[in-house]
Amino acid sequence: MKTINELLSAQAQKYGTKTFLIYRDQEISYSELEELSNQVAHELIARGVKQGDRVGLLMVNCPEFLYTFFGIMKVGAIAAPVNVLFKPPEIVYVLNNAEVCGLVLGSMFAPAAELIKSQCKGLGWVKTVVESRPKQEVKADSAKYAKTPPEVRFSAQDAASLIYTSGTTGFPKGAMLSHGNYLVDVAAFAPKLMTEKDCFLCVLPLFHVNAQVVTLLAPLSVGGSMVLLDKFQPKEFFPVMAKHKATAFSAVPSIYGVLLNLPDSASHDLSSLRFCICGAAPMPVPVFEAFEKKFKAKILEGYGLSEATCVSSVNPWDGKRKIGSIGLPLTGQPMKVVDDKGQESPPGQVGEIVVKGGNVMLGYYNNPQATAEAIKDGWLHTGDLAYKDEDGYFFIVGRKKEMIIRAGENIYPSEVEGALYRHPAVAEAAVVGLPDQRWGEEVAAFIVLKEGQSLTAKEVMAHCRSMIADYKCPRKIEFVAALPKTATGKIQKLKLKQEYLVSSTPRG
Repeated sequence: MKTINELLSAQAQKYGTKTFLIYRDQEISYSELEELSNQVAHELIARGVKQGDRVGLLMVNCPEFLYTFFGIMKVGAIAAPVNVLFKPPEIVYVLNNAEVCGLVLGSMFAPAAELIKSQCKGLGWVKTVVESRPKQEVKADSAKYAKTPPEVRFSAQDAASLIYTSGTTGFPKGAMLSHGNYLVDVAAFAPKLMTEKDCFLCVLPLFHVNAQVVTLLAPLSVGGSMVLLDKFQPKEFFPVMAKHKATAFSAVPSIYGVLLNLPDSASHDLSSLRFCICGAAPMPVPVFEAFEKKFKAKILEGYGLSEATCVSSVNPWDGKRKIGSIGLPLTGQPMKVVDDKGQESPPGQVGEIVVKGGNVMLGYYNNPQATAEAIKDGWLHTGDLAYKDEDGYFFIVGRKKEMIIRAGENIYPSEVEGALYRHPAVAEAAVVGLPDQRWGEEVAAFIVLKEGQSLTAKEVMAHCRSMIADYKCPRKIEFVAALPKTATGKIQKLKLKQEYLVSSTPRG
């Protein structure tokens, strides 16, 4: 199978009436997913969508997202999912940048449809979809369109999607991912972890590549199933997992921290849970250890980014795991640490992670300069700092642009955060560098306390000094009610820093 549409068609033929998608009280089989996606494809063709066209997709997690996502690809068109947390100006920017010919949006975004259409040049049509309807209603509305795949031919090298980066370093850029990128990445890890008996709980947003690869395409590729939640809602998580006997889920570290502190987890039967996948940011070791001890499920921490189709490394299921590590590179996906001159760094020395392989994006859409800066001699420069140990395991220390330089000393936020998380009163923590006239930068910690706990800045400092060198300890300590996060739950450190600087600047 060379394309995503071929994968879906093959699995529908093989598994037929077996349930693939569980959403609320609905069950959608492999064959139903195939037929409904084919009908969406034929509707898109009727709207004039051609191979290579970009089609915007603005929808929360729901079955209609899947039908549309696959339907776009069955035409040979390119799906351009939009972050559902974006405001209209941000949505307009992405749609204009992607040069979409049409937009499929959920009904909750319908009030902004006219504004979006008026400001998007080249946007020929907008279709509003009512999310979460019974599948029989969806089938009735699609009845006039053929259930068979459209006769369109394209290759593994053709683009399947435009995945827009979070924009933490500027305007979002559209990473062009090919059909081959997706399938190569899925094939590199799914068969080693999953079987057709696995049921994945999806809590991350489907517009993000993590949900698309790990909790959609991976179980699809092995004949498994997925349970879909609208979004991560702590009160729903364990009841839904227990009801459907989910065997796995993928989440970011902040979600693990929330789950760990939920008071009613013991009242649910979670014995079906086999393993959990963690990525997007380094997992604090104390959270890692406490979660595994409490829930008796193995956490497989990995690493990846949108530009490399989600997964580049993971701790092995059968081999040695190293807690705090992002594991070993996937087969066929070389990964190394390099210095500022591009030379590979020896074990133990911090440098930038670069990756290579069939999972690396085609490039940034309509941005050859950014593509050239990111991909050099076939190696994708990630901007993430790490070191490799003698056994070949990689350890993330932070983002290249997040590294704090205080009085000439390099300080990696993840190390300071690791110390903070070891305090029993700390629920979440984020460390950033703030401008300082004397030291160049100063270490600042923003801390969310566990419910009912209290802590002073002096106590935080004493705790940190018992664990890390004095120069690494935070001099500015702020207790906050919550940390700003992306739709996937990743802490927005740049936003946190900017908001603090604005609020602390004297006025008048």
